Amino acid sequence: MIRYALRCECGHRFESWFRSSAAYDSQRRRKLVACPACGSTAVEKAVMAPRLTRKGRDADREVVAPEAAAVPNTTPDTSAPLAMAPEARELAAKLRELRDHVTKTAENVGSRFPNEARKMHYGEIEHRAIYGEASNDEARALLDEGVDVVPLPVLPGDRN
Repeated sequence: MIRYALRCECGHRFESWFRSSAAYDSQRRRKLVACPACGSTAVEKAVMAPRLTRKGRDADREVVAPEAAAVPNTTPDTSAPLAMAPEARELAAKLRELRDHVTKTAENVGSRFPNEARKMHYGEIEHRAIYGEASNDEARALLDEGVDVVPLPVLPGDRN
């Protein structure tokens, strides 16, 4: 996994993880990388400090490369509890509403999701609303084949 520091056309800075640099490039071309602050898909990599790991006795200590020490860290601390702004709470409520609508109106096909989605895409079975489970590799393969899939949102508090 690669963590990129990103910047949108409005100057907002944020970070995101990608499986590889090719995955980032592919998602950016398809306008799937969007700024969480303004939604812009005009995103580019920002200057980022490399992270190095020491070997030997201090192997578990992370070291920032010396030339990067002058770059201020603008990344929020994700280990602390998150206080959501009213706009974020509203967005979370809308996403929860969307997810609830999908789970109430679509058929849960569980682990058969990739196969069912392919069959519909290739016209082997009738189209219908479904949701289910797919690994990252399965979802990526579906997208590469042109099958439209979207993950259901996981919201703060859902995994507690």
